[in-house]
Amino acid sequence: MLRSRTTVAVRYAETDMMGVAYHGSFLPWFELGRTALLKENGLPYRQLEAAGYFLPVVDMAARFQRPAHYDDTLEIITVIREKPVARIRLEYEVLRDGELLATGHTVHAFIDREGRPTRPPPVFAQKMAELFT
Repeated sequence: MLRSRTTVAVRYAETDMMGVAYHGSFLPWFELGRTALLKENGLPYRQLEAAGYFLPVVDMAARFQRPAHYDDTLEIITVIREKPVARIRLEYEVLRDGELLATGHTVHAFIDREGRPTRPPPVFAQKMAELFT
């Protein structure tokens, strides 16, 4: 299992007039967690893209339990529970001071520059094999 922790402060632009974070703001926070997890494990997204690999979202879900507010400091916990093969499933928890605000997941498939499904690059497969042994 791979796990990453990232923090983010809720920006004013991510809230409504009541200072409550808009539900769509959680998706970029999930992305922040995903890219941090990959980078922390030696697979920066920038390098995958430079090599011609992209990871579009093919499935996602979010469940909101408590609101986030303007200027809250949030912790995003991102987890990959199983070794990815053709797709990557990431799970997320968004917390404020240890209180669970939201959970979610995204599933990503690898595509090439032309948008065709492809296998992960060898460096990705090798790194995942090392990390999940």
